[in-house]
Amino acid sequence: MRYLLLRWIINAVALGVAATLVSGIHVDGGWLVLALVALIFGLVNALIRPLVTLLTCPLIILTLGLFTLVINAGMLLIVSWIAGLLGIGFTVDGFWAAFWGGLVISIVSIVLSMIVHDGHGRD
Repeated sequence: MRYLLLRWIINAVALGVAATLVSGIHVDGGWLVLALVALIFGLVNALIRPLVTLLTCPLIILTLGLFTLVINAGMLLIVSWIAGLLGIGFTVDGFWAAFWGGLVISIVSIVLSMIVHDGHGRD
C-alpha cells in the first residue's frame, strides 16, 4: 500500500513539473487537480499501456525502444481526454506537448524513484 501511495505522489510531482516546463500542458487548479490527474495517469498506465505496448511491440523493436516515447505521449493525451470528460482542469494541447511532457514525466519519475528508493516488494 505504501508503494502505491509513493508512486501516486511521484506521478503527481512529475506531472506538476511537466506542466511547469512544457508550455502545452495546463493544470487549472492546485495540488488536488494534480492528485486526481496522477490517479488517472496511474490507472491509464496500468490498464491501457500494457495492451498498447504489446500491440506495438514490432515498432518498439524496430525503433530500438524509441517508439515508447510515442506511447508515453499517447497515454498523456488519453489522460487529458479522460480529465476533460470528468471536468478536471488538465489539458494537453497536442501531440508535441504530450511528447515532451511524457519525456519530462519519465525523467522526473526515474530520478525521484532513485532518490526515494521506494523499495517495491518489501510491504
